[in-house]
Amino acid sequence: MNHPRPNRNVTRTLPARKRIALIAHDGKKAELLEWAERWRETLADHELIGTGTTASRVSKALELPIRGLMSGPLGGDQQIGALITEQKLDLLVFFWDPFSPQPHDPDVKALLRLAALWNVPVACNAASADFMISSPWLDRDYTMNIPDAGAWVSGRISPQDDQ
Repeated sequence: MNHPRPNRNVTRTLPARKRIALIAHDGKKAELLEWAERWRETLADHELIGTGTTASRVSKALELPIRGLMSGPLGGDQQIGALITEQKLDLLVFFWDPFSPQPHDPDVKALLRLAALWNVPVACNAASADFMISSPWLDRDYTMNIPDAGAWVSGRISPQDDQ
């Protein structure tokens, strides 16, 4: 049985106070810190979440609270992915290093896949992060379409599965 993609006919409203994930590979941590310091005042108005060392370094440098998760290779990327699927994350700032292969590349790919699936805005470098953080939608509610996961799952269950 061929199952099409889920319809994107459900809406989700991102709140004015966004939940923003900050992630950076080792080779990009300094760049993310520099970016975050430029945008400190803006970031202070939102809820920050980060993985491993990135979270602790950003919190210390900016003197802002940031909810720290596990390091990426230890499951932090998957924790961020879970927040996306639970609709508990609004923006993803992920400075990934294109020159350094990561042992958890499959987790990184899965995270980016979930962000694309659930229509979560993603910035992967300083320029895209600048555009995202300076958007007029940053500090106001924003309604967007997301997949109708419930209908899609129920459409995939055959009557035999209920027996």
